[in-house]
Amino acid sequence: MSQHLKVLFIGDIVGSPGLSLLETLLPSLLSKHEPHFVIANAENSHEGMGINEEIIRTLYGMGVHVITGGNHSFAKWKIYPYMKTDPRLLRPFNYPKGAHGFGYGIYDVPDTEWKIGVLNLQGRTYMQPIDDPFRAAERTIETIQKETSVVFIDFHGEATAEKMAFGWFVDGKASVVAGTHTHIPTNDARILPKGTGYITDVGMTGPYDSVIGMDKETAIKRFLIQTPHRYKTANGDNRISALLTQINPETGKCVKIEPIIFPGFETEKSS
Repeated sequence: MSQHLKVLFIGDIVGSPGLSLLETLLPSLLSKHEPHFVIANAENSHEGMGINEEIIRTLYGMGVHVITGGNHSFAKWKIYPYMKTDPRLLRPFNYPKGAHGFGYGIYDVPDTEWKIGVLNLQGRTYMQPIDDPFRAAERTIETIQKETSVVFIDFHGEATAEKMAFGWFVDGKASVVAGTHTHIPTNDARILPKGTGYITDVGMTGPYDSVIGMDKETAIKRFLIQTPHRYKTANGDNRISALLTQINPETGKCVKIEPIIFPGFETEKSS
């Protein structure tokens, strides 16, 4: 057995384009990287906003162990009863008491003696004024660490400053902080001084011929006319954005962090 726990995190899955691409390419990613545990953010997997039971079963069938969410976790009300029954389906923990579902969990890593704690949080800057994610993390990490040193956090936030501040806040306490929500992969993956792997945003798994997954023309009209337009998922230039991390299961420290974007972006054209 490898001495390090390898965790693959799939960035925000957007609609059927993201799901279809994941079904096609995830087997090869699993074969190449051989992760012990797979987490996927899927709050936008159903029609670009929300999730349903069919998608959840599909993701589990692909080899995903835990599904995280964000501000769109509650977009489709039909999922509410199911959210109460599945501890592997997470929504941000810092929603007020009484919200459906689970905000964190401690899971056995298949075929090992290890456990992993997964915590889903949501920022408050330019988003709903929900409970404080910093204090929620402080309390929950302490609870998780009674059972395992490995703490993986999906921090779903709009503001880069809030995500970065959070990363520094939990440095040395969390194993990894994977930023989500803005759908654009950032080029700042690193291991902070006390051992926490950090990236501001993993990016999205879905159509990049778009405005963060939305049909370009619809998005442009929103800015030009400043009036509401119905959300329409784009389709084209589909890519997987993911994060591969290696964690020392004894100390909980991240020892390697590697963003994955496939296919890669074209940065040069012949004249």
